[in-house]
Amino acid sequence: MRSSPPSSSQPLDGDDASAERVTNAGPAKTDARRAKSRRKLRRRAGATAFLMFGLLATGLLAGLLTPKPQVATAEPTSAELVAAGKQLYETSCVTCHGTNLEGVEDRGPNLLGVGDAAVYFQVSTGRMPAARGEAQAARKTEKFTQAQIDQLGAYIQAMGGGPRVMYDHDSDGNLKRDENGMPVLAMESLQGDDLGRGSELFRLNCASCHNFTGRGGALSSGKYAPPLTDVNEQQLYTAMLTGPQNMPKFSNRQLSVDEKKDIIGFIRYADSSNPIGGFSLGGFGPASEGVVMWVVGISAIVAGAMWIGSRN
Repeated sequence: MRSSPPSSSQPLDGDDASAERVTNAGPAKTDARRAKSRRKLRRRAGATAFLMFGLLATGLLAGLLTPKPQVATAEPTSAELVAAGKQLYETSCVTCHGTNLEGVEDRGPNLLGVGDAAVYFQVSTGRMPAARGEAQAARKTEKFTQAQIDQLGAYIQAMGGGPRVMYDHDSDGNLKRDENGMPVLAMESLQGDDLGRGSELFRLNCASCHNFTGRGGALSSGKYAPPLTDVNEQQLYTAMLTGPQNMPKFSNRQLSVDEKKDIIGFIRYADSSNPIGGFSLGGFGPASEGVVMWVVGISAIVAGAMWIGSRN
């Protein structure tokens, strides 16, 4: 019998078939691993791109929606003003308000963020510098000139920012300046024309403490609402803006600038107009009127009764 190698058409035995399957499965598994790796890379790249897009969108939204911070800056032209204000602060205010405006416990409050509006009101009305601690600082003759108040306000504004005083502007929108080159504070221009709205706003927001005609009134714990007579327009404006002592603050979101002006216009009208209907009796309202009614009325009745009795 002649022996010859098996032809390719003959079936392979068990070992040869297994070897061929392993040989053919090797490239298939390698391709599968590579495809799986590519899919992982694509998923990671997509997730990274999505994350970067989310971070970028969040940053853009935060930049658009976040309000601009108040940055304490001083104009180059006001550098001398700030330096002079610092000297005044270090000689007249540092004992109670601290070296860095941080305040001193049981002496004076923090001045960071109060702005030159608070400085103008407190210093121009003589309430500051205070001689001693009291339930409420009373109005006194001011100790600083207007130039010194401007210097001190410029320093406080440069250090901590905050509400600003109102200045007059010319027809071109530029600041008006006096003969010394200092900005001119707004006074008569702060009086609004809508007295009706000013009267209504005053009754809603101010009359409960200051009386309907601005003559002031008593509060609790030794405090009081001062009369609004002999107070200039800038002091009224800065008081509403900064809320000194027991008074609440009225920001421009609560009362707009025009509404504040209308309130100031009404106060000036009530302060300067002649009383309608007889004696004003100080403008204190029904209290003084009731006292006069009882004193004068009862006295007149008793005097009349005595006169009638003497005739009989």
